[in-house]
Amino acid sequence: MYHAVARDPRPSTRALSVSPRAFTDQMRLLADRGFAPVTTARLAAAWRGGPPLPHHPVLITFDDGYEGVHRHALPVLAAHGFTATLFVSTGWLRGPYETGGAPDTMLGWGQVRELAEAGMEIGGHSHTHPQLDQLTDEQLWFEVLCCREIIDEQLGRAPVSFAYPYGYSSRRVRRTVCAAGFAQSLAVGNALARRTQGPYALERVTVRRSTGLREFERLVDGREIAWNFAGDHVLTKGYALLRRSRRLVRVVTQGRVPFAAVAP
Repeated sequence: MYHAVARDPRPSTRALSVSPRAFTDQMRLLADRGFAPVTTARLAAAWRGGPPLPHHPVLITFDDGYEGVHRHALPVLAAHGFTATLFVSTGWLRGPYETGGAPDTMLGWGQVRELAEAGMEIGGHSHTHPQLDQLTDEQLWFEVLCCREIIDEQLGRAPVSFAYPYGYSSRRVRRTVCAAGFAQSLAVGNALARRTQGPYALERVTVRRSTGLREFERLVDGREIAWNFAGDHVLTKGYALLRRSRRLVRVVTQGRVPFAAVAP
């Protein structure tokens, strides 16, 4: 899971960005090791009985829609014949649907179309990048469906894959994503994707600016992932409990019964 690819990212995105040099080295390592990149849709189709996956499959994803995906990542991917999936927050992209609030320089829709024409899968990542599990039912439906409809309008085909902003979801969120027409969705989790996770909770491994090449090699080999992200897992579990508590308090205060409490 990548975010920005940039030489000089803003402070708000620096930790989750990678330099163009690091990205080049990481893609060369994948090529040298014989990994075969697939899209999210391709992975899901194979697990649903479609054509089998290639030997050593790997899923390369980009969240949010930063301009560096077009400027820096696309030429490197093309040089190796690699594909990837880009999950865009439609309200953050430059153009007619822009809502503001983007943390760094974002793609324009012309660039998104060029990425799609180059073979990159374009997926949904909400409209304004909120914590989806904290929204009301109405807000949640808007964020997911609006994102899907805008991508459909701009690219001429509706996206089939989704990624949760911040990786946060709940059963209510996953059901909404499914109802909106997405066939699969990715979380974070910092673990290898497994069929047993189900199509709406597939996990990914975060690549950061601090991720060295040796660490990257261990991650794609599935080695020491738990050790590398042990601190993240503890914080994630604690924050998940806090978010559930916040939503419950908010819903009770408003005199409503949360959907998630009915179907936990």
